[in-house]
Amino acid sequence: MVVLSADDPSAHSSQNEQDNRFYALLGNLPMLEPSTPSEAKEVIRRAFGISEELELPVLVRTTTRINHARGAVTLGEIAAHRTASFERDPFRFVTVLTVARLRRPWSIEQMARAAEISEEIDLNRVEGSGDIGIITSGVSYTYVLDAIARMGIEACILRIGMSHPLPRRKIVGFLERMDRVVVVEEIEPFLEDGVRAIAQKAGLTLPILGKSGGHFPRAFEYDVDVVQTGLSSALGLGYSPPDIPDLPLKAPRRPPNLCPGCPHRASFYAAKVASRGKAVYPMDIGCYTLGLLPPLEMADVEISMGSSIGTACGLSRVLDDDVIAFIGGSTFYHAGIPALINAVHNKHDFVLAILDNRTTAMTGHQPHPGTPKDGMGEKAPIVDIPTLVRGLGIEFVEVVNPYHLKDTINVFRRALQHEGIAVVVCRMACALLIDAHKRSAGVEIVPYRVVQEKCTHCNVCVERFGCVALTLVDGRVQIDPQLCDGCGVCAQVCAFDAIGVME
Repeated sequence: MVVLSADDPSAHSSQNEQDNRFYALLGNLPMLEPSTPSEAKEVIRRAFGISEELELPVLVRTTTRINHARGAVTLGEIAAHRTASFERDPFRFVTVLTVARLRRPWSIEQMARAAEISEEIDLNRVEGSGDIGIITSGVSYTYVLDAIARMGIEACILRIGMSHPLPRRKIVGFLERMDRVVVVEEIEPFLEDGVRAIAQKAGLTLPILGKSGGHFPRAFEYDVDVVQTGLSSALGLGYSPPDIPDLPLKAPRRPPNLCPGCPHRASFYAAKVASRGKAVYPMDIGCYTLGLLPPLEMADVEISMGSSIGTACGLSRVLDDDVIAFIGGSTFYHAGIPALINAVHNKHDFVLAILDNRTTAMTGHQPHPGTPKDGMGEKAPIVDIPTLVRGLGIEFVEVVNPYHLKDTINVFRRALQHEGIAVVVCRMACALLIDAHKRSAGVEIVPYRVVQEKCTHCNVCVERFGCVALTLVDGRVQIDPQLCDGCGVCAQVCAFDAIGVME
């Protein structure tokens, strides 16, 4: 078994900068770290080999820059197909207490074998020459190469590709040849602390420089400038990155936003109108998390995937305010069902809006159990959300089309009046899927327009609904026909019938 971790320095799409290398310590597992896209393929192959040899899972730790890069990959021979079989071995796989105790010494022995692999594997290697020592791993290795080339210095680099267990003998041998060593790695000082511990046990007293001395930051991802600045600080070379020139033209701001025609915007607007904006709104993870932005502002708490329902359970117990939790269809299947069972069993009282856009939109429109095809594109049975929810014993279950705004508002109002759990399934396909279907079918997307003679300039459509196709030009609301998706929800928002289909 190989477990692939995609760490996210700078939290580009995560809730934190969690360093998953510590799972290797926690789980007593071998861990590999690729430095380039081409090496990632080779590391995965090696990881499976080590896993089979040691009969242990192997953690492969990648980061955003590895996974979002591209490079030439050399493919090897395709391995012969092996027929899967299962050999019964309950004293290995059935971890009752007796087995767990027996397996504990075994796991320690296997990690001792892993340590020997780490000493010999070519992923842990020394490159270059000189009296400056650098120990690095992952994508930071490539930054180090670029930084020392810029700086015009020679360095002896110990590149760590198998970072747990660390190659103790190789590290000691490297340290013994150096006057000082700089450790370069993103996020936590995992490698630095390990090297320090090895040096201490070996009785070595040379300076080991890195994050602990303030030379490198713990927060956010690195680049060549960050690494060059850190190396210069550690080596006393006095470098600072060049100033970014002040350009006369500023790039326009492009904050993330819900797409034009996104059904989630209509769902949020309906819930806000129904609750008069006075409810508490636990939020979950997906495109719909963008509901936190003005003017909707429909997210008060968001912790992790599936957390909105559990959060609503707690809040509804202690608050007099209405609670409306939001969760996407894909997230509901993945992590929301157990929390909803808990809510039913413990007689909680809140509204759950399940935003079912018929796909897993945020990560690229992957299928989920509510779609008619599986991950391989094969036909698959649909696990229907309303049927599933009713099967939990929830009495108030309504399915609405959020494009029908008044009906959706009325359903949310009734849900708020219901005692106990009320579930509103807001079902409408992702606007991007609808647009793609229309294009493939040759159906024209007809945009809407503002009838200026009827517009009272109340700006509710812009200031409260906030579709990105709506703009203010010289104080007048206009609809960008290039952006408008033709969903028609803005026309329902307007109380003065001032928005209609473009003729």
